[in-house]
Amino acid sequence: MSDVVAHVGSGKVRELYALDEDRLLLVASDRISTFDVVLPTEIPDKGRVLTGLSAFWFSRTRDICSNHLLGLRPDGRSTECRRLEMLPLECVVRGYLAGSGWKDYRKTGEVCGHVLPEGLVESDRLPQPIFTPSTKAVTGHDENIGRAQAAELIGTDRLDEVERASLELYRFAAAHAAARGILIADTKFEFGLDDDGRLVLGDEAFTPDSSRFWPADEYAPGRAQPSFDKQFARDYCENLGWDKSYPGPELPDDVVAGTRARYVDAFERLTGLGFDAYVADPEAVLR
Repeated sequence: MSDVVAHVGSGKVRELYALDEDRLLLVASDRISTFDVVLPTEIPDKGRVLTGLSAFWFSRTRDICSNHLLGLRPDGRSTECRRLEMLPLECVVRGYLAGSGWKDYRKTGEVCGHVLPEGLVESDRLPQPIFTPSTKAVTGHDENIGRAQAAELIGTDRLDEVERASLELYRFAAAHAAARGILIADTKFEFGLDDDGRLVLGDEAFTPDSSRFWPADEYAPGRAQPSFDKQFARDYCENLGWDKSYPGPELPDDVVAGTRARYVDAFERLTGLGFDAYVADPEAVLR
């Protein structure tokens, strides 16, 4: 990375470097976080799965919304991308009732202001996908918010644009994934603005970290679903009775191997590309 100017930030999973005034280098590590705590154990190749899957989706959704991708580095975990002014909003789309959405529904019959039909059970498919924004917490947990609060953060017109793009992106990816045996229960986007004020999709897209991926052939409403995402590691941590504060627990070898296998399986199903082929030639996901 001889052309890197400076390290400019660290996230739970990624490191961010400046290439110049217009470009950044996003490097996905193998770190894994559960309940907003980075665990001491890494998942081999996880960063490559996140990078490759995001690039796969970015290259196929440009007609829906512009994105920050400029290119992939040969290591398969580094993305050259455009600098953006990121919006202070997590943009979540839910196609199924799970996670915090299910918890909110049980309490109020609503999710982020969307009044849902009575009698739904955990993991039910929603009548139609819903846009449910949340705050972007610097520390701690993101918080689900309603449309009025979201509009206060980014303005009504921009919120309308973000909602349209989020729903269209979700519908496109959900149809692609369903044809390959994966249900995308929900997903999270982050958007930014370019120098001309145009909306641009950034961060990552439809990965096991930003989405709930369920195997379609095992789907059964009324319970939590098996998954291709980090829920496997999350369930292990929760069953320990851990208080979800730092430091997180070490993951045993079988949980590491099981989590890696789920990430790689999702990658291969969604891209139609063998993971080893991606490692050998990362740009294969762009073709």
